[in-house]
Amino acid sequence: MPTIAIVSQMGGSGKTALAIHLAAAATSAGKVSCIVDTDPQATAAAWGDWRGGSDPEVITTPPARLRKTLEDAAKLGADVIVIDTPPHANAAAREAVKSADLVLIPTRPRAFDLHAIQTTADLIAYPGKPAFVVFNAAPARGAVLAEASAIVEGLGLKVCPVSFAERAAFHHSTAAGKVASETDPHGKAAGQADARWQWVCKQVGMKTHKRVSTLTNAKPRSKGKKT
Repeated sequence: MPTIAIVSQMGGSGKTALAIHLAAAATSAGKVSCIVDTDPQATAAAWGDWRGGSDPEVITTPPARLRKTLEDAAKLGADVIVIDTPPHANAAAREAVKSADLVLIPTRPRAFDLHAIQTTADLIAYPGKPAFVVFNAAPARGAVLAEASAIVEGLGLKVCPVSFAERAAFHHSTAAGKVASETDPHGKAAGQADARWQWVCKQVGMKTHKRVSTLTNAKPRSKGKKT
């Protein structure tokens, strides 16, 4: 049961968007997936409400209950778990990193955002978990990403080769309780989300599957509990 932690000390980095797209891609691939939302703002949980009960399941829990929540999710048959964490919360981030098989650090390739990565890098250094920085709202100019990647690598972190561009499809889909592959399955945003899911599968040793255009054929959502 791969567990993926989405961690960033900077607000507005795109943590929740990354979490819901990964979990939805897992569901689309036939996996039983869930999002564990440890952020007091409960943005992922709100997306789950807007979604109207379709998978993936979203479970809210405080950081102190995270380990127990993950154990319960495993007992209920979860194949993939994505942990969404709050910004500026070291305790929550540490608990998520401890429990994760893979840590993803979303950021925009901008000066202030890249500066904040140092704090996150320090958080994950001790557990020694596989960790990658993933760029969101990436500009079209490759030179900007190259410079940002050099800064990240200078901190001892690796960079995910798949970046998310600033695309309206990401915003429009989440506001409707969906993901990009559901609102525009053949669009560039859906293609980027699928490519990132395929990359994550390789990192955690899961077999990859081609993306389907919607999640309407996903298995019915099991009734979960908020912890």
